[in-house]
Amino acid sequence: MEANRKVWFITGTSSGFGKRLVSAVLARGDYVIGTVRNLESFTLPVGDRTRLRIIVLDVCDNTENIQKTVNEALSIWGRIDVVVNNAGFGMKTLIEEGGALAATKQFQTNVMGVINVTNAILPHMRERRSGTIVMIGSRSAWHATPITGFYVASKAAVHALAETYATELAQFNIRVTVCAPGAFRTENVHNVPYTSNHHIPEYDPLREKCVSKFKAVAAQAMGDPDKAMNVLVDAVRGEGKAKGRELPLYLMLGNATYDHVREHCARLLEDMNKWEDIAKDLDFDPEN
Repeated sequence: MEANRKVWFITGTSSGFGKRLVSAVLARGDYVIGTVRNLESFTLPVGDRTRLRIIVLDVCDNTENIQKTVNEALSIWGRIDVVVNNAGFGMKTLIEEGGALAATKQFQTNVMGVINVTNAILPHMRERRSGTIVMIGSRSAWHATPITGFYVASKAAVHALAETYATELAQFNIRVTVCAPGAFRTENVHNVPYTSNHHIPEYDPLREKCVSKFKAVAAQAMGDPDKAMNVLVDAVRGEGKAKGRELPLYLMLGNATYDHVREHCARLLEDMNKWEDIAKDLDFDPEN
């Protein structure tokens, strides 16, 4: 294997960003180990498939089985250079109607799965003193809307985990980045039925309005997911449009992401400025 070729381990490759990322990575001459929950859901990309392996992995599985699958992946080409935590889904539920039961299901996939997959690969990367961890986050972490609360919370948790991983892994020359896309035309991430563990009639108008809105989200989104994944590959490999740029902690992708993150930051700064005079100087009085 050529020294400049990377081995990518990508979860959730049967659809969405994961599916596009597989094609983008292969087009650069790199190697891909893609994971799917079932083999029937994966369609092989057109072109050279000698650098592609597909294995079955459910990120909600127990840590022992996830470690076995990662060990199997490591045995294919002897190393993993880039892990992309892409597998996930977007639950639709009002927080009060979904409750902790719905939250647990959402976090098991989007958060616990990320932790277990990353931790299974880290010993290999620490030993080699090299590697890149990519967390697929979301602009939604800065743009909460009704019925997306648990999805938003799960992505905010992934962002926080990535920031902490970055501080802990820098000593081993392991890079961490959050890829935060927004408003891209992909399938399945929000293509799940509404979850209700406790129906509350007072929410009927809001729920019906939001569910109807989401049915058109995928079809109306302006972002091209193929372009987004090519930028991600550029950033990780340090080539193309990213040549000469250091991999950022946050790789914001898409017009909607930039707009909503800037709006969020502006609101945050506005609140801080308004309350700074009474909320900042709260240290103990040195004279007491």
